[in-house]
Parts: sequence; structure tokens; C-alpha cells
Amino acid sequence: MSILASVLLVDDDPTTNYLNKLLLTRMEVTEQVFLAENGEQALRTLVQTCTAENATCPRLILLDMNMPVLNGLAFLEAYVQMPLAQRQAIVIVMLTTSLHPLDLARAQELPIAGFLNKPLTKEKVMTLLQQHFTHQ
Repeated sequence: MSILASVLLVDDDPTTNYLNKLLLTRMEVTEQVFLAENGEQALRTLVQTCTAENATCPRLILLDMNMPVLNGLAFLEAYVQMPLAQRQAIVIVMLTTSLHPLDLARAQELPIAGFLNKPLTKEKVMTLLQQHFTHQ
């Protein structure tokens, strides 16, 4: 399993972002971790990292559902409109504590690879990497 160039963590809770970044860093699964506290910041990060000449476009996005400004679903709806060639190589996983059935139904129509219940653990990260990044 190769190391991911970068991962984008999107969560409005700074503590969750800190702990998830610490976990990914300690596991040495990525060279760089980008943080965003809402969907709007995440979209800006993608524009900056995926369209630059030396692009470090995230290979994995761990996305919270409930956030201010732009929530997870609104982020996904805007994301599919972005003209990013790299979009096909990005794996998006929804991190959540609970999911309303209507949100779940809507999210399944959007480009996500799956759902993980919080908190993120070493085992969940390993499973995620094995499912989506073993054939690189």
C-alpha cells in the first residue's frame, strides 16, 4: 500500500480535525494533511491544491455531514460541479455520528465511497486504505 500524497479532513470541530490528523500522521499513511472546518473551506482547498502546477490534490477526503456554512451534502453537490480532472481519483468518505435516512438517501446519489462512524480509528483507516488504495 503506497503512501497517499495528501488527505483532506473536513470537520467543524477543531479537536476532531486535530485528532484525525494526529492519527493519520502517526500511521504514516499520507505525506500531507489539509484541514477545513466547513465545506466552503474544503472547496477552496481543492481549487488551490488540485489546479496548481505541482498539484497535491487530496487522494482521500474525510467529510463530516453536519457543519455550518456549507454542510457535507452541500459540499458534495458543489464538488460534482467542479471541473476537476482529478475528481475521479479522489475518494470521499463521510464521517458521521448519525445519519438521518433522508440525508443517507441523498448522499448515496453523490460521489462518496462510503460512510464511517466517528471516531476515526487505526482499524477504520486501515480498512479504508485496503478497500480503496491497494491497487495503485
